[in-house]
Amino acid sequence: MINWLIYLFSSVVLNNSPEPNFLTQVLDSNIQIGYGLAIGDVDGDGKPDILLADKKEFVWYRNGDWKRFVMVKDLTPYDNVCIAARDIDGDGLVEVAVGAQWNPSETSDEEQSGSVHYLIRPEDPTQAWEPVKLHHEPTVHRMRWVKANNNLFHLIMLPLHGRGNKGGAGEGVKVIAFEKQDKKGRDWKHWVIDQSMHVTHNMEPLPVGNAETLYIAGKEGVKTLTYKEGDWKPKENDGWLINDYGFGEIRIGKDARGHHFLTGVEPFHGPTLSVYTTDNSTFTKKNLNRNVLTAAMMQGHGLATGDLLNMGTDQVLVGWREPNDHGDLGIKMFVPQNDGSWSKHWVDKNGMACEDLKVADLDGDGKAEIIASGRSTKNLKIYWNKSY
Repeated sequence: MINWLIYLFSSVVLNNSPEPNFLTQVLDSNIQIGYGLAIGDVDGDGKPDILLADKKEFVWYRNGDWKRFVMVKDLTPYDNVCIAARDIDGDGLVEVAVGAQWNPSETSDEEQSGSVHYLIRPEDPTQAWEPVKLHHEPTVHRMRWVKANNNLFHLIMLPLHGRGNKGGAGEGVKVIAFEKQDKKGRDWKHWVIDQSMHVTHNMEPLPVGNAETLYIAGKEGVKTLTYKEGDWKPKENDGWLINDYGFGEIRIGKDARGHHFLTGVEPFHGPTLSVYTTDNSTFTKKNLNRNVLTAAMMQGHGLATGDLLNMGTDQVLVGWREPNDHGDLGIKMFVPQNDGSWSKHWVDKNGMACEDLKVADLDGDGKAEIIASGRSTKNLKIYWNKSY
């Protein structure tokens, strides 16, 4: 049963921005962990649906009535861990790939750790989907569909560790690209596109022209790859954008000038939310300025950017999943101010042990909503944007 809650958080009036105002809807109060979220049109009605990788089920929630449908259940003995959904062939329907067999302490035995499956859509997407087993490495952790060029998408998979690693030392992480070879999705090729990092956690594709640059976050920092001449290669020289700090989560936003900024949780599951800005339009290692927005999280794990307040510049949303030194967990919004500072505001205080969060316009009114899944709170919520 859908439980409606009104959650209005008060705030001083922001510079050039309305007061944040969200109406909270609890979609599900019985999830097990809520490892990962994806947003996309599953059923072809033109509305974005919510997809969730839960402990033992991959599910989707239908936009409108928010009814829950199971795609795949009990795929592997260990937990599910990630899901990627995107329309890669232009038919208006998302293609879905999933990662499971989550056993991060086992970095060597591929039978006991890691799995990658492509899910073949049934004629009726509310019924069970058919999993197709793909190549995998141990500790499969994150995956995204990334646009290689105008007509080509790759599924990029990140393991958490390199094969056989102990304490983040040993072989580099095999970042793997998958390319669909047939229309149905039973035949795939795969290859290693990078092995220079030793613990990775998340990634972010950034649109550039008719393709996307891939930003990978991990123990050693942030690395960038672009697709050219038939392969993914480091962007400029060795590809490192940041190697002074380790990262867990990573996202990219835009400021009022239209310049990109990078925001991240430092280090892996860390307490620190940082923002890297530039003085000009060039986003390179040499001209990044680091600003710490908070160092008061515990297990920072959800991150998103978007202009939810119609300011002409993106805000940053971050969630953490365990109580901090003040006993608080939840989601906060950080809003850039005219003087270069960032104001901070609770979106959900102590009602969301945030495992993952996304930003998307779910009702087509031009205003982005926040979607979040909670680990110990075992809930899935939409925060409907009523800010302006």
